[in-house]
Amino acid sequence: MRNVFPPPSHGTLWAHEPKRLPNWVELIRNYPFGFVGLLVLVIIFVASGLAHWIAPYDPLETNYANTLAAPSLQHWLGTDTFGRDLLSRVLYGGRTALFIGVSASIIGSTIGAMLGITSAYIGGLFELILERFLEVLLAIPTMILALVLVATMGRNLVFGIDFNLVLAIALPIVPNMARIARSQTLTIRRQAYVDAARTLGFSSSRIIAWHIAPNIAGPYIVMVTTFVSQAILIEASLSYLGLGVTAPTASWGLMLAGNAFNSALTAPWIVIFPGVAIALVVFSFSMLGDALRDIFDPKASAGR
Repeated sequence: MRNVFPPPSHGTLWAHEPKRLPNWVELIRNYPFGFVGLLVLVIIFVASGLAHWIAPYDPLETNYANTLAAPSLQHWLGTDTFGRDLLSRVLYGGRTALFIGVSASIIGSTIGAMLGITSAYIGGLFELILERFLEVLLAIPTMILALVLVATMGRNLVFGIDFNLVLAIALPIVPNMARIARSQTLTIRRQAYVDAARTLGFSSSRIIAWHIAPNIAGPYIVMVTTFVSQAILIEASLSYLGLGVTAPTASWGLMLAGNAFNSALTAPWIVIFPGVAIALVVFSFSMLGDALRDIFDPKASAGR
């Protein structure tokens, strides 16, 4: 497997030269859908990050004299059942979705990668017990597991974000990433350069940190990108069910809940725009993840 990080200068044994990532011209030509996904995500990240300056209204400001107003020059995306500006809430809702989605994906993927690498390298009873535990988690549907965790842990607000919600979304990601990291590690640990490192007396922690972990960085990046879309969907679903982000916080899933469903026939914009935002982010992350998978593992993409 090719390394994605340059070798350190102190002479650690590495199997291959680092893989060169494509430049912008190659990316657009060879991975057009991935480039489109990346471009859309950059726009969404920038718009959500600058929501404080871009949003025309306070997302929490209510105006009952202007409820369910149709899209107009005053309110580009219309207003909701409380008279709140939908454009402002969509922009601020992007902050919530992206922060929770990215945080949950990174936390879950990192824990899963660490468990997968450690179990495959150490082996023995530890690997056996861990694998059985991960199989139990995989047997439980992702949404059911997240629902149980949210209902069990309750709420724990940190800087306005429910940290327990992030952990509940991250945990279902752990077994999936652990299986991928384990399979990669089982292949890498049989390589000659790993055997040479053991012969030279390198510690297990050093071998894992300098020889194994960098070689699964490619799959790790791909899976983090892919799991973000899953985490965003779970957050939106939990918020829709009333177990995620609490009102009146701007959240795409929360914007689809409550009176929005009852008013969808007379004011369809209150469900269309949050739904489009969710779909756009999920599809963009999926296209970017597919492109990254092809970049880091071109042989697998050629075989499809």
